[in-house]
Amino acid sequence: MKRNIFKLSTRQLIDIAELLHKRVGEGLAEEDQEVQCIPTYVYPKTDRINGRALVLDLGGTNYRVGTVGFVDGKSVLHPENGWKMDLSRMKTPGFTREQLFRQQADPINEIKREQEMPIGYCFSYPAESLPDGDARLLRWTKGVDIPEMVGQPIGHPLLQYFNTLTEPKFTGIKVINDTVASLFAGLSHAGYDAYIGLIVGTGTNMATFIHSSQIGKLKGKELPDTLIPVNLESGNFYPPYLTAVDDTVDACSDNRGKQRFEKAVSGMYQGEILQTVFPFDEFEEQFDARKLTTLMGYPDIHKKKYVRVARWIYKRSAKLVAASLAGLILVLLEQNEHLHRICLVAEGSLFWSEDRHGKNYKEIVMQELHHLLKELGHPRIHIYVEQMENANLIGTAIAALS
Repeated sequence: MKRNIFKLSTRQLIDIAELLHKRVGEGLAEEDQEVQCIPTYVYPKTDRINGRALVLDLGGTNYRVGTVGFVDGKSVLHPENGWKMDLSRMKTPGFTREQLFRQQADPINEIKREQEMPIGYCFSYPAESLPDGDARLLRWTKGVDIPEMVGQPIGHPLLQYFNTLTEPKFTGIKVINDTVASLFAGLSHAGYDAYIGLIVGTGTNMATFIHSSQIGKLKGKELPDTLIPVNLESGNFYPPYLTAVDDTVDACSDNRGKQRFEKAVSGMYQGEILQTVFPFDEFEEQFDARKLTTLMGYPDIHKKKYVRVARWIYKRSAKLVAASLAGLILVLLEQNEHLHRICLVAEGSLFWSEDRHGKNYKEIVMQELHHLLKELGHPRIHIYVEQMENANLIGTAIAALS
């Protein structure tokens, strides 16, 4: 491939931003839209947080467990960075809810607990938040398929399972999305006009706070007159200007027609895009974004055509993320026209990946985002990127203790 079919012009990126802006508006107005905009009925405390919670973090590949204690709002995680295990086996065909619960329970006994405590569960799959703090699974993504869990509550069955196996008991559970967890963690940094949680790793998604008056589909419900955390599920956004290669990746997936933005952006699919460009060549198994960036980092030992196309895919992913952020900022401007300072808590291995011979992913995103905001007539908006260690776990503990 000599022509860069993945290149996007500024005009095309603005079109993508404006379309996401429109899709978010639709998701806030009505249920079951392309960008679902799922309200989360957990209202985080921003000061005087005290107590201790068990935190669970189920991502696309890894599972982490730990306890987070707060004293006057300052957090301490034990063990340091959490107890981590590979749970990619949950992607195995035929994997069951019982197997998942058993795997999730295994590390609990390794963590010293001397008192009852609540559970915060960071669940990185599309789920509808329930008024009691639980959530109902809408669908699986990232290659996982456990049919008996779809449409069912996520938290309370797991809480009951844990309480049959462990002492002391757990007092309750709150389930939030990983982007919402990052969003909550950002609240520890005061002085911003708005906050965004962003994930660009195995999958991709965004979350932010939207005032209840701006969420039309919630009219008639008894809700506080306040900002509500909203999980966009933006990975399901279908942007224009995708390529025939993207269509092939989608056609070969187990969820055709879904998660089109995620399939163009996230780490799980970056390698598949490269392999689809070269369908008759042999690549390593599970050729993901980590291997893609390794290929870019050592061009002397890889075919030049692979390195060239890998850079195109990597750069397009970052620019698509920039366009999606610009689109979300247009939404935030509708509820606060004086918006100037935005805290972006960014998580995910792809977002923080490095290119040894070019601009790092974050640098491409932020440079393009500032350019797009200027083109959209908002040059004075400043986005401050916060990389918070263990943001998911801290934000999830805030949810559990709020």
